This record gives sequence, structure tokens and C-alpha cells, in this order.
Amino acid sequence: MFIFVISGIYLQFLYHVIDVDAAFGSINTRIFSFTYQQRQRQRQRHSNYNKNKHLHGPCSYHYRTYLSSVLKDDDNNNENDYDDDGDGDNCDDKAEKIIMVTPTTTKVSPTKTIDRTRRSVLLGASTKATTAAILTSLLSLKSPEIANAEITKDSNWELWGALPVAPYSRRRTIMKKITDSVYTFDQLIGIYYVHVPIRMTICVIDNGLFVYAPVAPTKECLQLVQGLIDKYGPIQTIVLPSVAVEHKVNGGPFARKFPNAEFYIVDKQYSFPLNLPSQFLGLPSWTKILPVSSSLSSSSLSSDNQNQNMWNGQLEHEVLTVKPGIGSEFQEAAFYHKSSNTLLLCDTIIAVDENPPSILVEEEEYVKALLFHARDSPNEMVDDTEANRRKGWRRIVLLFNFFFPSAAKADLGLKPLMRLNPSYKYGWAGWMPFDWISEEKELNSFDTFKLDGKPTIFPIIQIILSRGNSGQDTLTWVNKVQQWPFTRVIPQHLNAPLALQPKEFVDIFSFINEGKNKVRFCDDDVKFLREAEESFLNFSVYKSKLGPLQGTINCK
Repeated sequence: MFIFVISGIYLQFLYHVIDVDAAFGSINTRIFSFTYQQRQRQRQRHSNYNKNKHLHGPCSYHYRTYLSSVLKDDDNNNENDYDDDGDGDNCDDKAEKIIMVTPTTTKVSPTKTIDRTRRSVLLGASTKATTAAILTSLLSLKSPEIANAEITKDSNWELWGALPVAPYSRRRTIMKKITDSVYTFDQLIGIYYVHVPIRMTICVIDNGLFVYAPVAPTKECLQLVQGLIDKYGPIQTIVLPSVAVEHKVNGGPFARKFPNAEFYIVDKQYSFPLNLPSQFLGLPSWTKILPVSSSLSSSSLSSDNQNQNMWNGQLEHEVLTVKPGIGSEFQEAAFYHKSSNTLLLCDTIIAVDENPPSILVEEEEYVKALLFHARDSPNEMVDDTEANRRKGWRRIVLLFNFFFPSAAKADLGLKPLMRLNPSYKYGWAGWMPFDWISEEKELNSFDTFKLDGKPTIFPIIQIILSRGNSGQDTLTWVNKVQQWPFTRVIPQHLNAPLALQPKEFVDIFSFINEGKNKVRFCDDDVKFLREAEESFLNFSVYKSKLGPLQGTINCK
């Protein structure tokens, strides 16, 4: 058991330092995608879907009510379209089209006028090793407007096996209106109940929509997207801004739902240990490589794409590429949405506060993660209170960022296994390999990390960014991004939106100019990461002049 878990943790590190998108996961994406498409075609042939066919699942009344709370569209409140008895008789064509028929859009190159009628510790190969080990042992700005949806069969995600992590097939989607032209779509991702949001952002552009970092395109998710399509026009462009597997695994399936939209990916996509062709990564045949910058033409682009601004002045983008070690690349495409002064980032910065994200508290099934981690003993049944939800959330944050936080004593041996209770209400048989030392130490570590919600860098990502010519590649990218006059930032994990301006953004990366790999966290919290960086990760990452991670505060 101990060997399996240690192997899993080691692979978790490799995932962030190397893109461990295991060949198994990549092939799964392709196989699942193929078989799913086959089933969909058979369903359409045998069932003869048409615009008069009843909806499968909830009537469009549910999704229309959901959309109206976000879009405030009076057209969505026509009670003649509602189906009070739930039999689907009066369900409208809008939901049916998105569920039964692939939406059609107008395919136009973004180099032409866009006037047409974006580490997780939880993912990669580590998931398979860690999950297998544990299962074997068990055997048995202003506040956004939030639209709430329930987990129904429309939240089901059939391709979850391509990356078998929580919440597996039950992928609820929560849509938030950030501004009149920016919307976010949150889903959940995690392992061992260390659950965090994963996000997609959609921005309104001329006569349509721009999609950044697609999430799983469940029926529910597509229904919500369709509401934006109905209001603003078709999806014009989809961008996969990262090589990280949790984003990549959703890019292809989402793009296939909108085959007439342009689909761009950053260019260093690959898999490990077997580097597979892009078609085996689940990416469609019309996939295009995103240029390194929107402001520069390139001799490698076609004549149609050689523009000074490929987004017709509505967007800007800059791609960060860092080579942290042998055979590995890290990439992040930053996008600036001009009309809303919004900066879109994928994984480079994060922020948290004491409150759990809405995706974790709006559904009883997801709240279990918070209560599970709020325990102080394996079989404790904690009450579902706001205090316990916050307690569980701060522990999730510490585990997510530090693996082995100083406020907890880890025991990956047999003792926690001897206390397993297969009937434990909150799952995992109550497995508890961490004993939290004291509430005071725990709060000290968490408060130091969150720092009143001030953005920071995920520790594993900072290890990566401090490579690449000892951080100079990152600094070059930061200096380009700071030229954009953004007033908010939307990362694709944890809190969003963040009220952040260019000067504050630059300050987050000040450790590079200071010449030391400092973090604002407790030094004891980064001890495990520092020792790993100097020992068993040593062969897989290049040396950096900035040195290993150093906490700036002694929280003992």
C-alpha cells in the first residue's frame, strides 16, 4: 500500500513538472470519443430525432428557468413554453437542437473580419496509481450573478473514463455572469475528496462567442452554452490554452460539438511516456496551432493568417512556453478581452478565501468533500454547518497546494487502513491518512496562504516557472501581458474573478527579479516540495539560479 501511494505522489509531481498525460489516458480519450460518437449516430438513426421529438431528461423548463436567472432574458420567461407536468409536451426547440443536433455555426478565419452571421496535484498518471492503491486497500469587482442547476442525467459525462477522477460521470455545471460580455462555467475535479473548481470562460465578441479552456460538454453544459448562443450568436473560436491533461482531455470533445468554430491549441501538446499523434489525443482534424502572439505575424502561418492582429482588435494573446526539464514543456496562453478589460489565465495564478467555491456547496453530493475533510477522527460524523464547511475547505486548500502541509502529520502506512469503516457515510471508508496537529497551526498556515484572497502562484507551478532560463522566459511573458490595461483576471481554477491590474500582476512574479525562489507561504509548508525538488525530482527538472522554494514566514 505504502509503495503504491508513494509512487502515486511521485507521479503527481511528474505531472506538474513533466506533462504526464499517460498514453493510456490519451488513447482512452480517442477510444471513448469514437465509441460515443458511434452511439450518438445510432441513436439518431434509430430514434429519428426531429424538432417535434420529446426531450430526454428534464423539460427545457428547467434549463430555461436557469438561463433566465443569468441572462435576464424576457423571452425565456414565456410561460407558454413551460411544461408544468414534466411530460415534455411543450419543450421548445432550442434545448432539443443542442441536445439532439450538433449546432451549426459559420466557419470564418479569425484573421478575417470577425463579423459573422483557458497543477494540479490531482491529475495525470498519478491519478491511476494513487486511485488504484487506495481502492485496493478499501476493497469494499461585484459579486457575479450565479445560476444554480441540479445534478440530473443531463450532467452525466460519458467520456469520464479518459481521465478517471472525481466527480467521474456526474459533472454538474454552474454558470456565472461576470459582466454582460463574460461568463464562466464551473465544474468539479479532484481525488480523495480534494475537490476544486475547473473552469471554462466564454466571452462575447462580434456576432458570436469566444471559448477559453473548454470543460466537459455535458448536455447540461451545452444547454447553458446554447442560451448564450441564442442571445449573442454562434461560437466563433475555441482555444485550448494549456498542455495540462485536465484541460486537454475536454478540448477535443467540446470542439467536436461545434465543428464550424475555429479550434486553436498551444503547440507543445504531447503525451508521456509515449508521444502520440494529435489525433490520438482526441483532437479533431480541423485543429489549428495558436500562434505565439496575436501581435506578430509569422512566416509559418498561411497568407490568410498573416495579420498584425488575428482577432480583429477584439482580443490579444501571448503564449508562455517554459521548458522545466528534459522532454517536457509547460504552456499557458493568456488572453485579453478588450471590451470587458478581462485577462484570461489558465493555471499560472490562483487565489482563495475562507469560503468554499459555489460548485462545492450548491449540491449535497459535492458537500460531502467538505465534511469528509472537516473530521478530526476517522469515523467522526461532522454536522453540516458553515463552520465545518469552511474547516473542510481550508484543509482541501492546504492539501491541494502542499501535498503534505505542516499542519498535518501524514501516515501512509497500515494504521489508517486498520481503522477503515466500509459503511462510513461520507465515503472512502473513512480513510484518514492525515492527523491535523492543531487548529491554531492549521489556521496560521491557511491564513498565510490565502492572505485575504490575494493572488499567488500554485507552488508546483512556481517550480516550473523558475526554470526556463531561470525564470527569464516567464518574465518576458509577464512583461508582455502587463501592457494590457486589464482590471480583472479570471483563472480557470479556484476563485474568480479577481480584481487585479497590471502592476499587481507583475508583483506576483517579483521573485524572478529578486533572484530567489521565494513564496509568501509558511516555510514548513513548502518543506516537502523543496526536499522533493532537491532529491527524487532532481533528475527530471533543470537547475535554476533561483534555487528551491523558500517560505518567507516561519509559522512554527
